[in-house]
Amino acid sequence: MPKSATDPLATYNAKRDFAKTAEPAGKVAKGKDNRFIVQKHDATRLHWDFRLELDGVLKSWAVTRGPSLDPADKRLAVRTEDHPMSYADFEGTIPKGEYGGGSVMLWDVGTWAPVAGKSAKDLAKGHLHFILDGERMKGEWLLVRIKGRPGEKRENWLLRKIEDEEAGGSDTLVQTGLTSVKTGRTMREIADGKILPGTGRGTATRSGVVEGARRKSGSRGRPPPPSSGRSPSPSRGGFPKFVAPQLATLVDSVPTGSAWLHEVKYDGYRAIVAVGGGKAKIFTRTGLDWTDKFPGVAEAAAALDVGSALIDGEITALKDGRPDFSTLQQAISEGGEMVMFAFDLLSLDGTDLRKLPNIQRKERLRPLIPASGTIQFAEHIVGAGEKLFDAMCDEGYEGIVCKRADAPYRSVRTKSWLKVKCTRRQEFVIIGWNESSAKGRGFSSLLLALNEEGGLRYAGKVGTGFNTDTIADLRDRFDKLARKSAPVEVPRAIARKAHWVSPKLVAEVAFGEFTADGVIRHASFIGLRGDKPAAEVRAEAPAATPELATLPVKITNPDRVIFPGEKLTKGDLAAYAAAVAPLMLPWVGSRPISLVRCPQGRAKHCFFQKHDSGSFGEAVKHVPIREKKGGTEDYLYVDDATGILQCVQMGTIEFHGWASSVATLDRPDRMVFDLDPDEGLDFDKVVKAAEKLKTVLGDLGLTSFPMLSGGKGVHVVVPLAPEADWERFTGFAERFSRAMAADDPDRFTATMSKAKRKGRIFLDWLRNQRGSTAIMPYSARARAGAPVAAPITWAELKDVEGANIYSIRDTDTLLERARGRGLRGWGVSDQILPDL
Repeated sequence: MPKSATDPLATYNAKRDFAKTAEPAGKVAKGKDNRFIVQKHDATRLHWDFRLELDGVLKSWAVTRGPSLDPADKRLAVRTEDHPMSYADFEGTIPKGEYGGGSVMLWDVGTWAPVAGKSAKDLAKGHLHFILDGERMKGEWLLVRIKGRPGEKRENWLLRKIEDEEAGGSDTLVQTGLTSVKTGRTMREIADGKILPGTGRGTATRSGVVEGARRKSGSRGRPPPPSSGRSPSPSRGGFPKFVAPQLATLVDSVPTGSAWLHEVKYDGYRAIVAVGGGKAKIFTRTGLDWTDKFPGVAEAAAALDVGSALIDGEITALKDGRPDFSTLQQAISEGGEMVMFAFDLLSLDGTDLRKLPNIQRKERLRPLIPASGTIQFAEHIVGAGEKLFDAMCDEGYEGIVCKRADAPYRSVRTKSWLKVKCTRRQEFVIIGWNESSAKGRGFSSLLLALNEEGGLRYAGKVGTGFNTDTIADLRDRFDKLARKSAPVEVPRAIARKAHWVSPKLVAEVAFGEFTADGVIRHASFIGLRGDKPAAEVRAEAPAATPELATLPVKITNPDRVIFPGEKLTKGDLAAYAAAVAPLMLPWVGSRPISLVRCPQGRAKHCFFQKHDSGSFGEAVKHVPIREKKGGTEDYLYVDDATGILQCVQMGTIEFHGWASSVATLDRPDRMVFDLDPDEGLDFDKVVKAAEKLKTVLGDLGLTSFPMLSGGKGVHVVVPLAPEADWERFTGFAERFSRAMAADDPDRFTATMSKAKRKGRIFLDWLRNQRGSTAIMPYSARARAGAPVAAPITWAELKDVEGANIYSIRDTDTLLERARGRGLRGWGVSDQILPDL
């Protein structure tokens, strides 16, 4: 790559006429050598300019397809000329005819550093292994130069993601990162010269659709309200009141099956965090206000982009990258760094979410939590809990927590939340201490007790796990709690040299086992716990692990053939529904539904049903809804796997859902464009049509996701924050569809008429009306082949040959796909509808 030996920006300056372009002139400006930026550049060919600060300039590469989160992808990155540091803030339009003419978006910003043991000097050797901490790009990455051919002028490199917790799907970043991290503008708004969001609406795009999306910087945050002022007040919902947390039951083995989701068991303090009006309070599991003990977490919680929320999680501190309780105690006393792992959302903007399925609450929580920082989203896996447990134990973690994916939140200890520990560990009451043989104020061991029905009983002693500071702190506490006699009966040999204290302090202790006499062996002190009263400390005995392979719904006539061509039975359909229920619930759960029932099989009489006289079962619930023609009717909804199975027991094959949830009936949150092709139209034309919708929606700043309908077509799904009312929601869907049809009349029609559909695709927007429904993800279809509606990625869609490639026979494949990185985050985006 040509450049001046004395001026690294000579090539940059020579390529540009600064009288014609707004790009900054090149000057070396020494910085901290740790900044990186990415600019989305719609020049001759759309690409992403990846730039790393080094030696006072921005080292630059053009990544043709954009960065991929999939470690298997090696994206071509063509080295370009060094850019000045001032270019790091550039966003705008380079005039046509000038070098790089086209729109430039500031797509990502952050910091970079070589991984431990590597150096920025490695770049000159043709490789660079580094860590990014940006708005969108995070974790470990690798740049490697490809050996060039003789006479080749440009340097070709490969940009690749390294396997870590930030890894994901191939096109996740480029398909969800649609707006500027600086101004919130789309590429079309930048091209049209829009200065800042909120200062006016855009002009018509090449597809005839009006611009105007307003989104917050970054791909995971909640968007700010549109300038029209329709959004609720920031204080909506008020300040949430404390809710007692749900507690997990200790078991001795990991539950199997896809009905469970599994999380890491974090080693810290349980916290219920209330956020409202830009303020936050942190409560212990007993309701104590400990906000002052976790100031950094409280500050981060107050900054979350919500009106109000009640979040459940665990606060800890990290040691060698792992949660460590002793490090947390030191951080509390000395003001060190802490992190909260948020794993549940109990309320949002005044709406109580505790009746929703666990997995649905987590998906509502996910977009509220920043991609990095003091508060982090507690990731989970569905099924495969044994593998996670083994991995966590090998890494030295405490264990895992297993939760029923379909369970509501209950403020008691339940068997829908289980904990499995790598080593036995629990709280004990300190009742005394033994002197150390060494001089000073030390001690050799602590004497412990547990509560039983008759009162406290002696439970053994712990003599390891202390450091100098801990010993000094405990001795000061013991002096204030000293008493002359033992608070419980203790073996004479133990009591002979003991000093006694009132049973007020609670210690967390790891140990190997209980002896037959109820005394612990191989114990090690972890730390003091101030969040649990001594009177509540009891022995934790592992309960039997619940078996959920068969859900508690009796399926009558399981051998009845439902799909005659495939010889699949009602029992086969029920087994499929039970297995994929955790995958269905984020979409079908707590949403008014209409059912396609085929009691005698799909080839016989089938009918829609949206009301119920009570024959389905208690898990199939009712919500009263005002009808368009007046009056109120009870509509069906389910919120757990049992409800889904009760519907199947009553002959249900298909589940169709509203665009809104039971909690926000008049604020829809899921727009669906059903691409319904004319008979005989090739499926590849449907694919191209769906991709065009994705592009135009992206121009509006809206992220969309494809789903194979299980029938003939593709659904393009646009998830939304429940902000717009039905009139605005339906109006947008209709105007968008009619604009698409007017712009491309040979491909689309927005009219249902069969005559109008001849050789074209009906862009069905009618599913976005109040009371209308669309097929739900993972629902079976009452069609030949027993197909299912299946989420898919945009990259996969290009190679798909039909909308019905998955069936109820493909349960294992669908479960494996759902656990994979490609579908991570599918259908989730808390974005706000723009104006049209």
